[in-house]
Amino acid sequence: MRAGYPHDSAQAMAQTSTDRLRAFCLALPETAEKQTWGDPTFRVRGRIFAMEKRGDGRVSVWCKAPVGSQMVLVGADPQRFFVPPYVGHKGWVGMRLDGDPDWSEVAALVRRSYQLTAPKRLAVLLSNDPGSPTLRR
Repeated sequence: MRAGYPHDSAQAMAQTSTDRLRAFCLALPETAEKQTWGDPTFRVRGRIFAMEKRGDGRVSVWCKAPVGSQMVLVGADPQRFFVPPYVGHKGWVGMRLDGDPDWSEVAALVRRSYQLTAPKRLAVLLSNDPGSPTLRR
């Protein structure tokens, strides 16, 4: 990495965010990563529950959200949360990962998305396990 180049530090930060997101997502029951649309997607039984995106030059994660959550999150903090294209009309929410994200909040968003997407048998395992994966700061 060439020190002093802004795009180098942004790329390193994006990689770190991706690694943290990947570690958390892949620790959830029966998940897999698949490269789709040029970015990593995280799936449970073939269904996407989280996508890491960089299309607008900023690193973000897109997740399925419970009914009404998208409007609440975006309304409360539009600098951090947004309605993602393509899936936003289905209630998904985007969260920026650049800067200094609150990783416990990222974890909660991803866990909730997993529970909404996973078969009930798997979702129940996660909700009953107090030691299930969390992202650490």
